[in-house]
Amino acid sequence: MNIKLQQLRHFLYVVEEGGFRAAASRANRSQATLSSSIKALESELGRALFEPGNNSILTPFGEECAPKIDQFMQLYHRLETDLQSTALGKYGKIRIATVPSIATKLLPDVLAEYSRRYPDVEISLVDDNSVGVCNRLLAGEVDIALGNLDTTHEQEVTFMPLLADPIGVVCTKNHRLAQFKEGVVWQELLGEPFIYNGTCQLLSHTPAYEINIKPRYEVGNITSLFSLLRNELGVTTLPKLAFPEYDNHLVWIPLIDPIVKRQIGMFSIAGRTLPPQVQLFTQLCSSYIKSLN
Repeated sequence: MNIKLQQLRHFLYVVEEGGFRAAASRANRSQATLSSSIKALESELGRALFEPGNNSILTPFGEECAPKIDQFMQLYHRLETDLQSTALGKYGKIRIATVPSIATKLLPDVLAEYSRRYPDVEISLVDDNSVGVCNRLLAGEVDIALGNLDTTHEQEVTFMPLLADPIGVVCTKNHRLAQFKEGVVWQELLGEPFIYNGTCQLLSHTPAYEINIKPRYEVGNITSLFSLLRNELGVTTLPKLAFPEYDNHLVWIPLIDPIVKRQIGMFSIAGRTLPPQVQLFTQLCSSYIKSLN
């Protein structure tokens, strides 16, 4: 059996309009073309749908077929609408992994605008360190990651740069380093109790790597890091985005020698097409970051 959607649609037009002439006008076809379409449908079904001599009256078989065909066409139209909406990114789910600094500083405004535009898209957000977000992406746990990408996996992902985040020194406001408001050179940190955190690896290929060699403390949790800093147990280096803007006890000072910046961006699995809803999110995120510059 080779029933065509157009044949079913023409059949319903005749039923709804009460005759072939009105149905042909609605279908924007000649009456002869519409009649041929109905005859082809009857031929496929093996029975007449309309009474001979009065082509606006359904046969008993036609009366049984009409609600079934109408139900099918409604399902088809819903499917068509759902597929179009999905293709436009109006439905689905986005799974995002991000470093905490982006989650707190950049993403809230982007997510608010995205949810306003696409209220039916579900969003799953998890924060992790830069290595963790990349590992989650490669493991298939998320669709897209935001953070700074190390060179270990650069061949496995597609990276979209968003902004350059400068590295600075963090200490208490009454620390001697706080006087260098315009910037600090790395040698000033020698002799200071240094607190190593995950972002300190950004100094590895610069002369400042020396301050990483024998840290007084090593922490992996940002809350613990700020607790040690506020209790004057040492100093550290952090990207500017990772520093809380309105901290009453700490200060962030640019590192001016060497000048180091981490490249923040979005990355996804190389060679894979992103779902439509994720593509729309990346476009909105990119536009928002550009508007800040």
